[in-house]
Amino acid sequence: MNHLEQIRQQIRKHLVLLVVIENIVIISFWWLATQFSSLSPSLIAISSVVLAVLLVLVIVLKISDYVLQPLQAIWQAVLHLSPTDHGIAAPKIENLKLGQDLVTSLTSQIYQLYDMAKEVAVAQKNDNGLSTNFVAQNLPLPLIVLDNSQTIIFANDVASKYIGTPVSELMGKNIYMVLDMAFPSENTFDSWLKKAQTTSATAVNSWERVRLNVRDNHPTLLFDLAAYYNRDNSERMETFMVLFDHTKQYSQDEQAVSFIALSVHELRTPLTMLRGYIEVFEEEFKNQANPEMQDFMLKMKSSAEQLTAFVNNILNVARVDNDQLQLQLQEADWQPVLQNAIDAITLRAKVRGVSLELVIAPNLPKVGVDSLSIREVINNLIDNAIKYSGNSKLIKIDAHLTQDGLVETTVQDFGLGISTSIVPNLFTKFYRDHRNRAQIGGTGLGLYLCKAIVTAHGGNIWVRSKEGEGSSFGFTLLPFANLTEELKLSGNKEIVRSAHGWIKNHSLYRR
Repeated sequence: MNHLEQIRQQIRKHLVLLVVIENIVIISFWWLATQFSSLSPSLIAISSVVLAVLLVLVIVLKISDYVLQPLQAIWQAVLHLSPTDHGIAAPKIENLKLGQDLVTSLTSQIYQLYDMAKEVAVAQKNDNGLSTNFVAQNLPLPLIVLDNSQTIIFANDVASKYIGTPVSELMGKNIYMVLDMAFPSENTFDSWLKKAQTTSATAVNSWERVRLNVRDNHPTLLFDLAAYYNRDNSERMETFMVLFDHTKQYSQDEQAVSFIALSVHELRTPLTMLRGYIEVFEEEFKNQANPEMQDFMLKMKSSAEQLTAFVNNILNVARVDNDQLQLQLQEADWQPVLQNAIDAITLRAKVRGVSLELVIAPNLPKVGVDSLSIREVINNLIDNAIKYSGNSKLIKIDAHLTQDGLVETTVQDFGLGISTSIVPNLFTKFYRDHRNRAQIGGTGLGLYLCKAIVTAHGGNIWVRSKEGEGSSFGFTLLPFANLTEELKLSGNKEIVRSAHGWIKNHSLYRR
């Protein structure tokens, strides 16, 4: 018989004994009252009921104290071990009349668990509470914990295997000396953490498509990152980083660009020939073709130019991703550069029945610009404005000097506009608005390329939009005078820069 069954039998016996005693007392009272008293039968009955109620109350009080003895002893044991001082002494189990064996067994388990908890607490206190933490060590995701100086104070085994570095080599190292992370935008882990440390007590953030260059001869890893910041943590565990590997999925996107670039590269020769023949036909039959044929020739030329722009976009995105797109920044007047770029896309706007209105402020300073690559930016922004103009037939292009002394160019349409929820993702590679991607063609690469090129020029690109009212895209360029120091260091007449779509997380990283 186990301890629980034993206590159950004891309680049953006790209840049966008390019920029997109660019945004996009531029956005896009834018999004595009828035999030896002069009370009427009704008074005897009432007296018997009152006696029965009193006996029940006595039995309830008695049995409740009796039955709760084991629970009270366990309650005393728990409170006695509680970290809060309740002033409760340890139970005297030997004095129990009910469930002594059961209580002895349970309290011994409680004492054992308490001793184990004390040992774990001591171990955790000596090692930030994570090396022995079951969840932290067995989390099936890479977990890294930093202190307030961004030093790694914990990394689980999964993180060690993922990064390819033993835990012993990770501990005590600055996170930026260990992880060479690159992000697809300026919203890096480093910039977020610096802001959180100065403005927030706690903060949470996440990033998609983070690149991790592990070690030489090792494949690049691509993952999503989630981080939690907690200032003034008593255990020095200030920042938690969890990595979600998506290398296979994201690599497929990059491989797709490389494959498409390889395929598209083969289009350049026949496309060049096609454009040449169109120009020949246009020249030869300029005075002979009827209006309908002239319209056909115009549309063919426009389509050829559009296909050329598409090919250039694909090839340049592949170069950006492989850090192979070099820009040569030279001193130039912005007006002719901008005008030539607009002239190249005017035909496409004309075919769509869209007018381009250009306003250039006078006396703009000369800019440091790579004319060929900046033409790609203008081409993409105007092409997008044409595609999303809807029923509007006007696009305004404006170049002016900002209050900060930068040369800013804006492209404004009055068409479909963009939802506020879509705007933050516009410069992300492959991103397209799901609501109109079926109706309006595109690759989702144009704005990504624009951002990479403008950033390489030292400028910024931005967008303002409202649904149903149109959009304004703008970018800034540095006056060439701002680049004189860099020009002196280069020792040349031009400045060579590399355009890449990945922003380094922190300059401390060393291979």
